[in-house]
Amino acid sequence: MLNSGKNSHITYYLKNYLRQSIPAFFYRMRLKSILKELDRLPDKEQLLRRVDYYCKLTPESSFDRALWEQSAISTKDQPKLRKKMYYFDAMEIARYFDQSMRWVFKWGDIVDLQPVPSILKSRPLGDDNQNSVLLKLVKVRHFLFVNDKKAWRDKRNMAVFRGDIGNEAAGDDKPNRRVFMNRWRNHPMVDAASTDCVEDHPEWQGEKMTIGEHLDYKFVMSLEGNDVASNLKWIMSSNSIAVTPKLTCETWFMEGTLIPNYHYIEVKEDFSDLDERLQYYIDHPDEAEAIIQHAHEHVAQFCDKKREKLISLLVMKKYFEITNNVSI
Repeated sequence: MLNSGKNSHITYYLKNYLRQSIPAFFYRMRLKSILKELDRLPDKEQLLRRVDYYCKLTPESSFDRALWEQSAISTKDQPKLRKKMYYFDAMEIARYFDQSMRWVFKWGDIVDLQPVPSILKSRPLGDDNQNSVLLKLVKVRHFLFVNDKKAWRDKRNMAVFRGDIGNEAAGDDKPNRRVFMNRWRNHPMVDAASTDCVEDHPEWQGEKMTIGEHLDYKFVMSLEGNDVASNLKWIMSSNSIAVTPKLTCETWFMEGTLIPNYHYIEVKEDFSDLDERLQYYIDHPDEAEAIIQHAHEHVAQFCDKKREKLISLLVMKKYFEITNNVSI
């Protein structure tokens, strides 16, 4: 309630400052025993597929080795970042390895291809993104799941949107959200408002909503901003349905594996078919509930913290072995 249904940042920071006070050798001593857990898992192959999805590098991967050597630094020399969540989440995993291991670690909303293997939060979708190695970063904001007790059929026959639109003059304009607002803000099937002040459309600004208030609606708009839409994960864990145009980037949530109209409802990039798509699922509730079930199945694989850490360590191990030419 104090955080509008979101994860507590205070708790997150307390845990991470405490974690930093523990000597790094304690974590390195535990690495081998944690990695041995892999052989005890009945779904080991599925887990390894996730590792290879996040880190597409192989020993045969071709990249500019000289440029990587020029760009990489040891994890021991990694400076603390202004955006501490990136630093805390990356170092939580890196501290299990020798501090002489070198990496290229980039923070922020990355949506372009990388010239050398780099540790990132996000990457563009495609077959040529092998230098973009995903780690579970900014997880306190992005990895939020809900326990929605309200059945889909009991919710309002509307879509809801709350989010920032940005301003072109400030360099943070989000054109796709502007297109959506221009077309659907006053439609009877859509409750939409901006959470920031848009200079040329001050009338768009409305009150913020808690996650619980969003979940009174059958449909929740999930519109990409600087990279992925941060609300996609909690929508897919709820009994509402995410609605979005074709996805363009992904994070640890493996958005690239999501299937349109199976895990979420896909609409055209100009949103011209939005009302038609919403009405279709209102008229076909069994199909809507099937999408919700499929979304829950996708979310379930991210809910075991122990497994998530094991996968993270395996991703980092693979990255270090290939880029540093070592065997761990």
